[in-house]
Amino acid sequence: MKVVRSAVALQLSLQGSTGLVPTMGGFHEGHLSLFRAARDENDTVVASLFVNPAQFAPGEDLDRYPRDEERDAALAGENGVDVLFVPAAEEIYPEGFQTWVDVEELGSILEGEHRPGHFRGVATVCLKLFNLVRPERAYFGQKDAQQVAVIKRMVRDLAEPVEIRVCPTVRDEDGLALSSRNAYLSPEEREQALALPRALAARDRGALDGLAVDYFEEADFEPRVLAAAVRVGSTRLIDNVVVEGETT
Repeated sequence: MKVVRSAVALQLSLQGSTGLVPTMGGFHEGHLSLFRAARDENDTVVASLFVNPAQFAPGEDLDRYPRDEERDAALAGENGVDVLFVPAAEEIYPEGFQTWVDVEELGSILEGEHRPGHFRGVATVCLKLFNLVRPERAYFGQKDAQQVAVIKRMVRDLAEPVEIRVCPTVRDEDGLALSSRNAYLSPEEREQALALPRALAARDRGALDGLAVDYFEEADFEPRVLAAAVRVGSTRLIDNVVVEGETT
């Protein structure tokens, strides 16, 4: 596996059909499942590792977001990644950068309401990565259902020649969806956080009593989901379950 840090080195490393997995690092089994899915369908698998400052609001966890490039590189190499793209912020956002992608309606509800500007940062960095890598396919997890919806809408609206592949949410044995932010949880907080997948499975907001709930709502994505965001201590967690096709 090659680790590259510039757009020029990246483009020199691409051969054949290419699958892209955009990430912010802190790799866990959810990321690894995306790498393996990309490996099955492409000649070259590229994973980006970039903690995108544009998708963090002031006061969020940009400075403490998990970072361990050596560990992430080892996991990527073991799970089918050919090229790990680790750009500096200046490579993605050169001096004077002022062009942004804003998926207005989808980006303003749920997460967008509670994290203004978040999806502008997500859409912009993903479009930048699509332009640099020119992948046939890009891989995302169903856990980030609204992010997937935003990216799909952007790809449609801007006629980006990339297929968006969505892989199932990966959970720990206790049901908690895997997330890099789970590392912030104390043992007691992790036990409290289990109310989130349980409430979603039961379709019961009341099961979240005692937690700070940002939202617990159905969203008409593709597929339709019941999505929720809660705060456990100082940690904010999101999750969703697919409800499309359910009978009432």
